[in-house]
Amino acid sequence: MADKVYNPAKPNPQPPFSASKGQPFNRPIYRPQPPPPTSKLRSCCCSVILALLSLILLAAIAGGIFYAIYRPHSPTFSISSLRLSALNTTSSTHLTSLLDIMVTARNPNRRIAYNYDQISVSISSNGIGIGEGSFPGFVHSAKNTTVISSSASTAPDLKKATVPLELYMETKAVIKVGSLKTKKVDMKISCDGIEIAAPKGKKAPPASTLDTSCKVKFRMKVWKWTI
Repeated sequence: MADKVYNPAKPNPQPPFSASKGQPFNRPIYRPQPPPPTSKLRSCCCSVILALLSLILLAAIAGGIFYAIYRPHSPTFSISSLRLSALNTTSSTHLTSLLDIMVTARNPNRRIAYNYDQISVSISSNGIGIGEGSFPGFVHSAKNTTVISSSASTAPDLKKATVPLELYMETKAVIKVGSLKTKKVDMKISCDGIEIAAPKGKKAPPASTLDTSCKVKFRMKVWKWTI
C-alpha cells in the first residue's frame, strides 16, 4: 500500500466562515440618530422670534384701535403770570423775595383725565438755581382748563433791568381712560425763555402777563423698561 504524501502547495481548502445550517446571518440594526443640538437651538430661537413678532403685531393693532377711539394728547401747561413780591434787599444787586406764579393747565382730551400729585417747582436764572416752591395736586378732567397759583422764595440777581427765568415742575400723575386707570407715571414740565422786570428799589414791579408754553414729558415703566 502506498503512503499518502502531504503536499503543502495544495492545502485542504476550508471556507473562511461557515454558518451552521438553519442559523440566519445577523445584520446590524439601524437606529435613527437624534438631530444635533444646534437644530434644537435654532428651532427654539425661531419660536421665540415668532412669538415676539406676534406680540408686537398685536400691540400695534391695539395701539391703533386705542388711538382711533380716544385720540390721546398730552396736557399743555403755560406760564400765565409772574410777579416779584415781599422784597427784602440784602445788597445792591441781590434780594430775597417771593415769586408769585400762575400757571394755566389745559386738557384737550375728550375721554382722558389726569390726577396730579403735588407739583414741585424749581426756579433758575441763567442755569443757577434761585428758588423753589410747589403747587397743590388736582384732578384734570377731560376738556378742562385749570389755573393754579403758588409763591416761591427766590433770590434773583438784579444787575440788569430784566431777570431771565426758567421754571421746572415735576409730579406724578394717574391717567384715567374711561373706567381704566394707570399706575402713577412721572411727569416733567419745563418752561424757559421767561423774562420779568427787575424791581426798582424796594418797590415790587407789577405782575408780568405772559403766555409762555412749556414742554411736557411723561416717563412710564412698561415691564422692565422705562419710556
